[in-house]
Amino acid sequence: MRKNTLLVLCLFLAFSLFPHTAKAEEHSFSPVEVDVLIDAGHGGVDGGAAYGKQLEKDITLAVARLLFKHLNMLGYKVALNRDGDYALSDENEWLQTRSRHQKDLAQRKHLAKALTPKIMISLHTNASKNPSIHGPIVFYQENNQSFFLADTIQHALNNLYKTSELPRKAKTLYLLNHSICPTALVEMGFLSHPIDRARLTDPEYQAQIVRALVSAIDTYFWFLNTPMHAR
Repeated sequence: MRKNTLLVLCLFLAFSLFPHTAKAEEHSFSPVEVDVLIDAGHGGVDGGAAYGKQLEKDITLAVARLLFKHLNMLGYKVALNRDGDYALSDENEWLQTRSRHQKDLAQRKHLAKALTPKIMISLHTNASKNPSIHGPIVFYQENNQSFFLADTIQHALNNLYKTSELPRKAKTLYLLNHSICPTALVEMGFLSHPIDRARLTDPEYQAQIVRALVSAIDTYFWFLNTPMHAR
């Protein structure tokens, strides 16, 4: 049976931060301050948006793992809320509801609350009945830090995709409306658009998306840590 997601995250963080530790008991790990929590959208029975056999859950996981690796190499303390193809609703044994979807969303919120990250990046892919709609769209919460984070990510992805989209305020997105830390939900492109789909499923282009995200995250933290803005 798979371990509790929060425990997996703690172990993942511990071995990332202390790679030379051969073995340690689970109870010996101390809480680690998390800079970035990466929310890999969907998973398991929830495939998300799809085009044939190309599923959102696989794309978000591939990009999330790569983003974790790059941020970790730069010295950020990073956590993934899933590191495999499983539904977070399977880990939620505390919410009394039959709705798998509600359990999944509540578990994502619960993990963010437990880990108290400085920011959270939620990764998704989009889809539309109109195959001409394309490009990345970044959603933000109703607070200045979330807007700045989303605007910085949107700008970086616009440069990559050659688009001019503006970030959008979330209205009905559960994770953004309930997250307690500055959060940006990143729709990395449309699976329904042939060019976006080719990009989203290409490992080399996924790496370019990650570099754009890392650049934006760097900019966000640099701006907040400058003397003028640091408090």
